[in-house]
Amino acid sequence: MRKPLIMLLSILFSMSVLAGCSASSSGSQASGHEPNLEVSFTEGSALKSAFTDTGVSGMTGVLENAQLRLFMDEATGGIAVKNLSDGTLWYSNPLDREADAKASGDNKDLLSAQLKLDFYNNLGQVSSVNSYTDSVAHKQMKMELTPEGVKVFYQFGTAAATAEDLPMKMGKERFEEKIMSKMDKTGQRTMKIAYNFDEENGVYTRNDEALKGLQLERTLKGFEKAGYTEEDLQQDIAENNLSQTKPAPRIFQLAIEYALDGDQLVVKVPVADIRYPADYPVNDISLLSFLGAGGSKDSGSILVPDGSGALIHFNNGKTRYPAYKQAVYGVDGTMETTDAYAQQQEVKLPVFGLIREEGAMLGIIEQGASLATINADTSGRLNGYNYVYPSFTLIAKGDLTLTSSDQNRTLPKFQQEPPKTDYIVRYAFLSGAEASYPGMARYYQSYLAKHGGLPEAQPAASAEAPVNTPFYLELVGGITKTKHVLGIPYQSLEALTTFEQAESILEQMKQRGIDNIKLKYAGWFNLGLDHKVPDRLSVDKAIGGSNGLNRLAAYAKEQDIQLFPDVALLRANQTSGFRINQKASRMLSEIPAAVYPYNMALNRRDRSFTPAYIISPSRVGGYVDATLKELAPFQTGGISLRDMADQLNSDFRKNQEIDRSASEQISVQSLEKITGQSLRILADGGNAYALPYLSDITDAPVSSSRFKLEDEEIPFYPMVVRGYVNYTGKPFNLSTFTNPRQYILKSLEYGSGLYYEWMYAPNYKVKDTDFDNLYAVHYEQWINQAAEMYTEVNRVMKNVQHQRLTGHEKLADGVYKSTYGNGMSVIVNYNKTAVLAGGRTVEAESYITGGEQS
Repeated sequence: MRKPLIMLLSILFSMSVLAGCSASSSGSQASGHEPNLEVSFTEGSALKSAFTDTGVSGMTGVLENAQLRLFMDEATGGIAVKNLSDGTLWYSNPLDREADAKASGDNKDLLSAQLKLDFYNNLGQVSSVNSYTDSVAHKQMKMELTPEGVKVFYQFGTAAATAEDLPMKMGKERFEEKIMSKMDKTGQRTMKIAYNFDEENGVYTRNDEALKGLQLERTLKGFEKAGYTEEDLQQDIAENNLSQTKPAPRIFQLAIEYALDGDQLVVKVPVADIRYPADYPVNDISLLSFLGAGGSKDSGSILVPDGSGALIHFNNGKTRYPAYKQAVYGVDGTMETTDAYAQQQEVKLPVFGLIREEGAMLGIIEQGASLATINADTSGRLNGYNYVYPSFTLIAKGDLTLTSSDQNRTLPKFQQEPPKTDYIVRYAFLSGAEASYPGMARYYQSYLAKHGGLPEAQPAASAEAPVNTPFYLELVGGITKTKHVLGIPYQSLEALTTFEQAESILEQMKQRGIDNIKLKYAGWFNLGLDHKVPDRLSVDKAIGGSNGLNRLAAYAKEQDIQLFPDVALLRANQTSGFRINQKASRMLSEIPAAVYPYNMALNRRDRSFTPAYIISPSRVGGYVDATLKELAPFQTGGISLRDMADQLNSDFRKNQEIDRSASEQISVQSLEKITGQSLRILADGGNAYALPYLSDITDAPVSSSRFKLEDEEIPFYPMVVRGYVNYTGKPFNLSTFTNPRQYILKSLEYGSGLYYEWMYAPNYKVKDTDFDNLYAVHYEQWINQAAEMYTEVNRVMKNVQHQRLTGHEKLADGVYKSTYGNGMSVIVNYNKTAVLAGGRTVEAESYITGGEQS
């Protein structure tokens, strides 16, 4: 057993070095991963004052325009922004932080920092440095004026030796001969504190708890005086089978640029200025964590973009629940490492904010959103403040498992190259009525419209010119089903809704008064719902073939029904004809990224099923071209995208990496190509980068995840997109709604369309298939209810179709008022008892309308 163990340890040691160096395999052409990082730092000169303002003491006024003034603290790197419209001041670091009784140690230092860097060592363990403890304290920060504004340079850490330069273990005889014999009594006492003797194993073990401050300094000097060298360290590592390596200097360099643009502060972290040692790749960069933070005695709320949006009230006392942390645009499919199922909404909009009594701050991530995570917490856990901020992933980490004989060990594997995007956040400061979540939604909507982030606004309805509200219908054409011949299983297509049957359903809907139908037709080509990749399109004959699709498209056009044939472009749900090793994205472990379906009963992914595979972003453009070419003859006028506006994945294929920011650009290019063919796009999800290209969104976020830390669910997402893009949530018959009244009220409050998923075949047709989640979609059991719901909702919403959702407020528990662009308002009461609102009675599970309409 001894020889295989030694071989395994040797392999592991070599691989750990490789894992640590993988970030530098391509040299230092991009930012970071420099093997010989320059450790000297030249101090800058004082900034020249651009103006004076007696209201801000201890800071230099460096930039101003008609709306804002920017101040710099040249001693700490802190900033302050003054909103000239109301005189409010927004500080990057709390002014009273020294008096904070809750924070201590590193958490206390972080209150004075503008940046925090989390980095890995060779073993994948995470440590952090911050701009106060590791830069300002060492006088390694400087500022300079630029044509755009101010640039602040930081160097984190020093080349000074640390406890990691000392051996973790040393044999008794060697320690006493090599170290102790060279010491006087004072030195020997120092060493006995620095190292504990393990009598059972006959070794001295480093006492990391004691090796701090003066004790560390004395121990390092003692080893130096004893003549302990780099060669001695390597000998001790080998003799004691240590995973320890001689640490490289942990020096990091980074810069922040500040500029003013109208009423916005623009903060940029240039990727070209990020430098880090090859042995310590940077994982995350946290930016301005405490900008505008509210204290323990302040009133206000934190805006987080969880699903439809949520508020976390200041000082809510929920410290026993986890802090808020969500990745923008959801989880990268190539990074998901857990089988556990998390029932939560995703972040679709890269925004966050603070609402205080004196004003509000809205943060908009303009570049680097696909690599961002939104973080927030309330006072009482780590410190006495309520705060929200973005962090950005630079280098991702995966796990690589090595096997030797019967022994396994997992080692870290790092992303080879950092992203090539800068990280830019715009901060807007709002006053008066705009200092609210409706005001922040209006501001962000205006920002998107101005910068091409939304399609053109559609002609709005009014009482004089009503427009029927959309009814979204997804029909499932066919599914694959296992059948048997002479006991031999084979896959066959089971028709659930033929094109002819689809016409019949649509005709029955029209007869019942359902109008403005938007038909998403899924499972129509390449063997059904989980179709083969669209390198070519073959319309399934079992549901009517090409002639049937032509007839359905003609019927839809004649009846003014919008048809959206559904296609998945980012995931290969069937592997037939799909070369997994060539066309699937790779995880950092270098294996293809497989996706197993969730088993809701087990609350985890079910690995007994055949997985789908994430398609490499490099292959997506080819599938888009093939889809457009073969869909064009049918003249559908639209297309449904199952995943392109909802998912964002990397490809960590060796030497051909595509990170999330590059993947986002590939998706945007594909969306541009589709709209270039004059196709309307209906898409699931609706991530921000896709919004300019969409006409409709299904599975749009119309709720939050309702995390324990959150206090209120709000329609921030609907308030941003309404009037530009139509949207709806999940199909009612497959949603968590068990009461149609509650669904109707949500539609009226959030301005969303109705949505059902149906099939013509009876429900038993999906029994004992991979699609048994479609357990309640036979259309006959729903169509009458759907018509009744549509009639009721449309009676109200046809007057505000394409109108913006301009206002929203909570009147009481379960009672909300929504205001639309033409002045019409709707008050909904979710309670099972009547309530009095605005001087009028709102019956149980009902609503009233009001307001001027124009």
